[in-house]
Amino acid sequence: MAPPYFPLSYPFTVPTFSGLTESERLPLSRRSSPAANPERGANGAMSVTTVTPPPQPSQTQDATPPRNAFDRFFEISRRGSTVRREILAGLTTFATMAYIVVLNPLIIGTAPDKGGHLLGIAPVAGVTALVAAVMTILMGLIGKVPFGVATGLGLNAFVAYSVASRMSWPEAMGLVVIEGLLIAVLVITGFRQAVFQAIPRELKAAIAVGIGLFISLIGFVDGGLVRRIPDAANTTVPVQLGSDGTLHGWTSLVFVVGLLLTGVLVARKVRGGMLIGIIGTTVFAAIVNALAKPGPSVVNGKPNPTGWQLSVPTLPHPLFQAPDLHLVGHVSFGAFASVGVLTAILLVFTLVLSDFFDVMGTTVGLARQAGLATPKGDIPRLGRVLFVDGIAAAAGGGASASSATTYVESSSGIADGGRTGLTSVVTGVLFLAALLLTPLVQLVPSEAAGPALVIVGALMIRQVRDIDFSDLGVAIPAFLTMVLMPFTYSITDGIGAGFISWVAIRLVRGKGREIHPLMWGVTIVFVIYFGINVVKSLTGVS
Repeated sequence: MAPPYFPLSYPFTVPTFSGLTESERLPLSRRSSPAANPERGANGAMSVTTVTPPPQPSQTQDATPPRNAFDRFFEISRRGSTVRREILAGLTTFATMAYIVVLNPLIIGTAPDKGGHLLGIAPVAGVTALVAAVMTILMGLIGKVPFGVATGLGLNAFVAYSVASRMSWPEAMGLVVIEGLLIAVLVITGFRQAVFQAIPRELKAAIAVGIGLFISLIGFVDGGLVRRIPDAANTTVPVQLGSDGTLHGWTSLVFVVGLLLTGVLVARKVRGGMLIGIIGTTVFAAIVNALAKPGPSVVNGKPNPTGWQLSVPTLPHPLFQAPDLHLVGHVSFGAFASVGVLTAILLVFTLVLSDFFDVMGTTVGLARQAGLATPKGDIPRLGRVLFVDGIAAAAGGGASASSATTYVESSSGIADGGRTGLTSVVTGVLFLAALLLTPLVQLVPSEAAGPALVIVGALMIRQVRDIDFSDLGVAIPAFLTMVLMPFTYSITDGIGAGFISWVAIRLVRGKGREIHPLMWGVTIVFVIYFGINVVKSLTGVS
């Protein structure tokens, strides 16, 4: 059964919008890698510092002559690495990324579209593993960098709760395909860097914090700790703790245990802590279900407040089977007709905006961590890497797995010595193997996956330090951006409010010349978005 989501609009972008600089912020749809220690840079931005100092290009280039064509293709010796080291790094990266095969199905596989249709958990698990496998291998072969690629956590929630809720799933995935193609075009034209410079650093940070709060709220709702108060309660309070203002029932205990376990693992920077937390909580949930038998949240059409919110943690039969890939190609481009051109454009714009900054920051940060950047900060093959990432977004939509993007968890493999595309190829092959294990995702209840979303929010909210709250011209737009996302259950509303208030305050203060032309353009689009009903009334358009 679907969780008790609020009947509001569900925009949920997923970028790591922060003050991305050369050190680049961790992506919004990701968590900080256990192998990386966030530290403050001289410019106030977060940077990713590896446990083991990465070799610099001057140290790795031509370190050892290539032994064979394979070595030469991946530049293994040239970058000071070995095949064994690259294989182990690929295993590490997979261990820290594999959770997406569990989480993505629980997010988009259980969310109904406008017509009430579901994609299903097992089919989404299959296409999630397939997209991760294919695009990570391509990243290794074309980009020749140790970067893993998979469905973006956060972007998938935006697609599920904001896009698909207004149209059919094929139409929603059609918009994701368009987003990916646009990203690829922006890379080719070089426009990406221009837009990146247009949005103020503080707003990027505020968007990241707001999405972190929203992701946490999603986790609490999925886990059953935060619930909407029934209309019959005769109160103006919209939400409460548990089903009656208190915590009771075995499922609540599972969520709390999972939250503490995952939090401790991530805080101690245990490699794969997020995945270990999900697996450990799932095992606990299965034991609880076998002994206490809480049952599903709805039994014979009647609510069961102490039941499992989404799926009951029982062992599936069979454990191994051929993956269900029937969702591949299940795409339509009819959204412009079903929801209107303006709405469709705004949704695509939000997807592009989310993916835009997330990937740029992740790519630069990982490249510097791996010692692939030149002394001047240039990244070899950057165009290829960003292009593959854009194609990955389109491929994710084409397979109904949602937009795929570069994962910051790749830093764990880099910290273990990964320096070449061979690391990515190994990670991709492991995702191919995971295709046979997709039935296991049905074992994971939302009470076990929800804690991971809460921890993700905790990691993302740290970017609030990049906002200067002593300047009200910054504080007010940032505050509106952050609070409106969870309060309206809409990331689009939060971003729009932040953009409009930023431009308005700057204009009133006589600082209109400081506003980038692209900011003006985006703000006008959001003004039309919020005033669309007035526009329809004046124009007579229904």
